[in-house]
Amino acid sequence: QVQLVESGGGLVQAGGSLRLSCAASGRTLNNRACAWFRQALGKEREFVAAINWDGGRTSYADSVKGRFTISRDNAKNTLYLQMNSLKPEDAAIYYCAVRSLYLREFATDQSAYRNWGRGTQVTVSS
Repeated sequence: QVQLVESGGGLVQAGGSLRLSCAASGRTLNNRACAWFRQALGKEREFVAAINWDGGRTSYADSVKGRFTISRDNAKNTLYLQMNSLKPEDAAIYYCAVRSLYLREFATDQSAYRNWGRGTQVTVSS
């Protein structure tokens, strides 16, 4: 079982940046696709970004394309989300998620992901 712990959230002004991290323990992140999802207050959880097992392919929601960058460091067992040009509508709890071992390609549907972190809060002031 992979345990995931997100960090790096906080309060930032619109236009600012944050870098989220997701540290994995218990099992390796290698050979697994990973993703970030978010859930704003009163809304359903939605896809943000995903990355395949070696970082060679990524996918982004249209709402964050060009502003957010997903990356991973398999040696450090860590997933990242660099968020630039933040907008008030980016405020949400951000969750990292990983697929089962050897499911190396990503999906945008949250049902494809087996393990989830507890989330980190991102607040963007206007």
